[in-house]
Amino acid sequence: MNEETGLPLAGLVVVDMSQFLSGPYCSLRLMDLGARVIKIERPDGGDLSRRLYLSDTEIGGDSTIFHAINRAKESFAVDLKDEGDLAALRGLLAKADVLIQNFRPGVIERLGLDYERVKAINPRLVYASISGYGEEGPWVKRPGQDLLAQSRSGIMWLNGDEDQGPVPFGLAIADMLAGAACAQGILAALVRRGITGKGAHVETSLLEALIDFQFEVLTTHLNDGRRPPRRASFRSAHAYLSAPYGVYPASDGYLAIAMTPIPKLAALLGLEAELAAYSGEPATWFTARDDIKAIIAQRIATKSIDDWLAVLEPADIWCAKVLTWPELMESDGFKVLDMLQTVTREDDVSILTTRSPLRVDGVRARVDRAAPLIGEHSAKIREEFGL
Repeated sequence: MNEETGLPLAGLVVVDMSQFLSGPYCSLRLMDLGARVIKIERPDGGDLSRRLYLSDTEIGGDSTIFHAINRAKESFAVDLKDEGDLAALRGLLAKADVLIQNFRPGVIERLGLDYERVKAINPRLVYASISGYGEEGPWVKRPGQDLLAQSRSGIMWLNGDEDQGPVPFGLAIADMLAGAACAQGILAALVRRGITGKGAHVETSLLEALIDFQFEVLTTHLNDGRRPPRRASFRSAHAYLSAPYGVYPASDGYLAIAMTPIPKLAALLGLEAELAAYSGEPATWFTARDDIKAIIAQRIATKSIDDWLAVLEPADIWCAKVLTWPELMESDGFKVLDMLQTVTREDDVSILTTRSPLRVDGVRARVDRAAPLIGEHSAKIREEFGL
């Protein structure tokens, strides 16, 4: 990407010293907005996520997750134990706009690349740090890993049915949310720098991102006597919302039904008699949540999804078929968004992956370069920046 792309961050240089997911997700968002991302990697193995496998699929010697999160970035191989390489890195930081790092607290200080020392090199730099649990407190030295952060955040008690125990999300939400929050902070700091000329230190953590993610339900908890969340025992979809909110099996798949007044739904489903006891006081839609949902589920199971959509959608009931990935990919709603792209590399690597979720001036950014080989751009970067 360069200044000719027309994207908002074109011309900005981001030095990404992070690895795994949270920091690289942050720099991915910035890259899709036009920034040039230079990924700092160890010469002997590079980013550890190169070997973080979600399946047994490997492409060009690296995992699919590495390819997904590092597309179109440049790789600059730096031995952080070599003073010459560290000097080259400092020279690069002197000319960069953004630095992202997610080392465990204390490591970046030992490298001599903490904010205060880097600020002395480049006062205009926006320096971003992502940790597991912040910079102080009893969990600082604990591994900042997604499942462990979810475990400490309380979020697992919002998923699944009441009798299941804690249920983690099926993907690395702490990493992705922390990366997104960090990108927001970086963008705000860049705006301020445009006004004052001064850089900033942006900090967040996996735990802080997960706490913020729960702001609605945590606010309820903090102001209703601190009662713990109670999930439905039957087809739970939200720990705090009343029936009918949930996912129900139809004869040929699953149907999601969101917030709907029980009397209106009862009439459409032909359940006026069965749900008559719950058609008055809305409070019963929560207190009798499991009983109501069991009655609805029994009725939904008698017909196909299309049958029910033909009844519910014209009545403005918020509902949807629960799609599998193949069904999503074949849907017109997905195709019209044009969310997929193919990225390639000279060693015959070809990856079909996602595109940016953002459109700027009606255009969604597209790239064609796959994730880099370790140190693929080192020589070019040294020559360009005089390192």
